[in-house]
Amino acid sequence: MRDIRKHISSVKSIKQITYAMKMVAAARIKRAQNSILASRPFAREMEHMIADLYTEMETEDFNSSPAHALFESRKGAGSAGLVLITSDKGLAGSFNTNLLKNAVAWLRANKDKKIYAVCVGRKGRDFLKRLKGVDLEIVNEMVGIFPKVSYVHANLLAEHITRLYADRGVESVTLVYNEFKSLIAQRVVNAGLLPLKRHILELSGPAGGSFRDFDFEPDKLKLLEALLPRYIGAQLYRILLESQAAELAARMNAMESASKNACELIEGLTLKLNKMRQAMITTELNEIVSGAEALGG
Repeated sequence: MRDIRKHISSVKSIKQITYAMKMVAAARIKRAQNSILASRPFAREMEHMIADLYTEMETEDFNSSPAHALFESRKGAGSAGLVLITSDKGLAGSFNTNLLKNAVAWLRANKDKKIYAVCVGRKGRDFLKRLKGVDLEIVNEMVGIFPKVSYVHANLLAEHITRLYADRGVESVTLVYNEFKSLIAQRVVNAGLLPLKRHILELSGPAGGSFRDFDFEPDKLKLLEALLPRYIGAQLYRILLESQAAELAARMNAMESASKNACELIEGLTLKLNKMRQAMITTELNEIVSGAEALGG
């Protein structure tokens, strides 16, 4: 009985912790949702603006521009970039597990290439450092930025990624992150960030004519060159916010399930304790009755 009481006490302590973590995540999720809803329209319109400007570019001028490198495809480069966005902490259900499984599948698909990785979040960094049998180099890492992501973090990440793409000559840069769908659902996304050409062409309409009624000062090419860093930063900011909200939602659900399981476990242990006490009382009563009958006889 003493062991059961200790077990009940420890489960109650764990329940208090999980319930507190659930309430903290629930308090933060609303702000994270509002941040996502505010960032999505801006990121989407930036995509369409870049797509429209790209279709207006003159080939001769654009090919000599530094911006051209971000659109140029590099098939057969022999190396690739991976940006893995995970959480810094655990206790978030399958949030990190699904991301790491997706990252492993991507690494297997690119096992013949040299991989340069940028890690956001401690879990992903530690996982990639432990990997064996993969030609992988972690070129940059960002930890401890959740749950207070700011646009500064997105700009720093954009600088690291564009420098990786320019200096290392990688074929492409792929993002692996969790997208926030709802409070009970998150979706792992495996999306290409660079080169921009394929994604931008999917958004753009017929070539030319989008800005025929506009005069530009400075010209379109300089405007595109100025907007590209802001575009990449805006997309990464949205992605970081998506991951942050998805993590909070996953942690809230995981801690709620853990609290419910703790309640069920406490109920089961309490029932077991009561049955044991009842059995002991019944045994003692039987012994007393037996003793009284023996004395009476």
